[in-house]
Amino acid sequence: MQTQAMQVPLDLRQIESFNLAIKKEMSQALLNMGYGHFGGCLSVTETLACLYGHYLKHDPQNPKLIDRDLFVLSKGHAGPALYATLALRGFFDLSWLQTINANGTNLPSHADMNKTPGVDMTTGSLGQGISCATGMAVGSNSNVFTIVGDGELQEGQCWEAVQFAAHYKLSNLVVFVDNNKRQLDGALTDIQEPFDLQQKFAAFGFKSLTVDGGNIAEICNGIEQALATTDKPTAIILDTVKGQGLKTVVDIPANHHLRIDDNLRVAIEADITLLESTIEELK
Repeated sequence: MQTQAMQVPLDLRQIESFNLAIKKEMSQALLNMGYGHFGGCLSVTETLACLYGHYLKHDPQNPKLIDRDLFVLSKGHAGPALYATLALRGFFDLSWLQTINANGTNLPSHADMNKTPGVDMTTGSLGQGISCATGMAVGSNSNVFTIVGDGELQEGQCWEAVQFAAHYKLSNLVVFVDNNKRQLDGALTDIQEPFDLQQKFAAFGFKSLTVDGGNIAEICNGIEQALATTDKPTAIILDTVKGQGLKTVVDIPANHHLRIDDNLRVAIEADITLLESTIEELK
């Protein structure tokens, strides 16, 4: 694993502000669309903020920078969260967010490297992304980060990639697991018990740790541990809440994908106003 990519002081307050801005822009974009994967998008914004706010070597003015770090959103349906992150970092104009999933858009509902500046791998077929990230880690001297869904880990392809990565000691690979405990059809424990994800990755040969996926400081500490690991890949299990950051979304049990009616729109807009207030306080 390479050392920290971005040579800037770690500012947790700034990263938290970035996180809330991602939630705000993404939520407004999905409200504009009238539907979307609110729950699983909101549970990964903290991790995206840590990566793109500090650790990931990248250049918005040169998205294809040869020695950049690479990021793969294996749970590709969280594309709107990544798009908001990229827009806020300057890869493209914020106005693009109002075109998500529209005809002719450069921002399809699932991440597409052929359409969106800053997207390193097309994803959406669950299980595919972590395999791609593993291959990218083999062929690159840069750090490769990927976010995998907890429900996605029911795909056998994921564990083939994990075993391969451990066997070849791909220390430049960091796998984040968004353990928000829900998938499309309900709670993981009702559909297929995941058991202890930290122990499972450790058994496969990874350095494995669990952090509070809603806590910027804990996520950064986990990334620091990954960057310091030189003999094996790292799995960071993110203990998250699906929809975290917007109380209205958290309180909806089936929040994987929402269609917006008038009442829900008013409630989410009120939550966004609270986000805006907190962003101002962090300035």
